[in-house]
Amino acid sequence: MGDRLPEPHASSSPAVAASSEAEEIEVLDSEDVLPMAAEDHWKALFDQFDPDNTGYISTEKFRSLLQRHGSELDPHKLEVLLALADSNSEGRICYQDFVNLMSNKRSNSFRQAILQGNRRLCSKALLEETGLSLSQRLIRHVAYETLPREIDRKWYYDSYTCCPPPWFMITITIVEVAFFLYNGVVLDRFVLQVTHPLYLKNALLYHPQLRAQAWRYLTYIFMHAGIEHLGLNVILQLLVGVPLEMVHGAARISFVYVAGVVAGSLAVSVADMTAPVVGSSGGVYALVSAHLANIVMNWSGMKCQFKLLRMAVALICMSFEFGRAVWLRFHPSAYPPCPHPSFMAHLGGVMVGVTLGVIILRNYEQRLQDQTLWWIFLSIYVIFVLFAIFWNIFAYSLLDLKLPPPP
Repeated sequence: MGDRLPEPHASSSPAVAASSEAEEIEVLDSEDVLPMAAEDHWKALFDQFDPDNTGYISTEKFRSLLQRHGSELDPHKLEVLLALADSNSEGRICYQDFVNLMSNKRSNSFRQAILQGNRRLCSKALLEETGLSLSQRLIRHVAYETLPREIDRKWYYDSYTCCPPPWFMITITIVEVAFFLYNGVVLDRFVLQVTHPLYLKNALLYHPQLRAQAWRYLTYIFMHAGIEHLGLNVILQLLVGVPLEMVHGAARISFVYVAGVVAGSLAVSVADMTAPVVGSSGGVYALVSAHLANIVMNWSGMKCQFKLLRMAVALICMSFEFGRAVWLRFHPSAYPPCPHPSFMAHLGGVMVGVTLGVIILRNYEQRLQDQTLWWIFLSIYVIFVLFAIFWNIFAYSLLDLKLPPPP
């Protein structure tokens, strides 16, 4: 009962995919699996069908194990295990894969085995379940808003614990609102703050004359042109960013957001070299464009209500905000010769969203380092950042631009 399965060598990790080309299962260290008592319990049951302690049992024996003790499992996990047994072409199941599932750890090949299996998930959809509490309905709603596959939705519904909560998007929103209110009080202006003569003196916004102050490429998100600018950004990043963070975690969503912010300011420094930049539109547009692109690419699988209407509303809001930014950029400046803030940050955020963002959203709970496209888009992003850095160092002097005076 206390025996442990010897750690398998990396070169001989078992495959569970429906074809011989399936990837090898990721093997977890023993300290990453179930708590000791639970693992020993299932190991003892598994060993009843594996007297030689090989770490494998046939799919028939595995199915028998599930029929006898399936009542001890969450019904959604039991459904996934049965799909795994029915989809396995090698005729055997590895104990480590079973522990991975019970520990909420899934490898790429495990997911492929389920998706490629010849057994359809026959139990009722998560949306049809009744008797749920308010929090359970909220989690189910988030799952249907963000995930295109029913098996992923059920997995998320079973695994989500709200610990930690979606702290990143909430915190960044609170800080942005706090800075805006502070500037509103100091400038005695809340609408079109950008037209105030003291606005550009703030140490947070990006200004072409002060581009050597590297923090400005990031901190400009805490400055907004006015309440109309802040309001739309806050609404979008809460309605889209919070559900995405609940599903994909703070690390991945904050990466997309910050990458969009940095790409936005660097895009301005390359393509609109004489203009300052303010607002969180780079990060917001990265998240929203990634989410919309993911919906389009998985249109039939996304089951969110009124998705066509909601996509149209989101695109209209984004177009309105972008149009406002373009109009403001070319509107006569209140303090010439410095122009109004640039709109190029929006486009930089969109480019991050439809590349890095889409890869992250399409690979729920999967290792990004195993995705070829992830490395391709990440390399392109790094090359762009390096190019923009050298551009900022050398191009301004070589082109002999007439920059606006420092604030």
